Amino acid sequence: MQSSIRLVIVDDHQIVLDSLKMLFGTIENITVAVTFTDSRNVMSFLEEHEVDIVVSDLHMPHLSGIDLTLVLRERFPTVKVLLLTMAEDATHIREAIKAGVNGYILKKSGREELEKAIYTLMSGRKYYSEAVIEELSSSAPEDLNDARPDTILHLTSREIEIIKLIANEFSTNEISDILCISVPTVETHRRNLMQKLSVKSVAGVVKYAMRHGLVK
Repeated sequence: MQSSIRLVIVDDHQIVLDSLKMLFGTIENITVAVTFTDSRNVMSFLEEHEVDIVVSDLHMPHLSGIDLTLVLRERFPTVKVLLLTMAEDATHIREAIKAGVNGYILKKSGREELEKAIYTLMSGRKYYSEAVIEELSSSAPEDLNDARPDTILHLTSREIEIIKLIANEFSTNEISDILCISVPTVETHRRNLMQKLSVKSVAGVVKYAMRHGLVK
């Protein structure tokens, strides 16, 4: 890993920027290159400066964190994007993942998780808060529709998580990133699920998920 990880921080609240700059200043090998309250200023800065990670809020005027991610993916594909937000609903999380974020963590996270997220991104992997993963695979087994509880009881908690993600149109690679498991492992789970559920396609898995209340 390089000696100094350079960050750009974007948030429309100056007090948040000041706090984050102070916090990141206490983490070894991390430098905050600049902060912006206006997300539109990020692109012009990146044209003149090398940056490793853009840490951005989600809800902002002008360019939201998702809009900013889409622009960065097109113009600066090597720059990683970490969304740091209060939004923990599945809709926003799915939109962010589809846009191409490298990480998604919540503002209630502590210093240790911020540090872990930055270093994880720099290692070439993606990072999602545990709360984010739980939200994507929400609905505990006891809350499920009881149309066929005998079948659900034969599924593991990980298989139920994967069913939900498949039903929410996540690809094998995206499921791999979200659950921090390998692509071959996801593919193995898919095959086992189809066998357990006696279905022949992803459409069958989706129908099963809908029938049992695994997706809303």
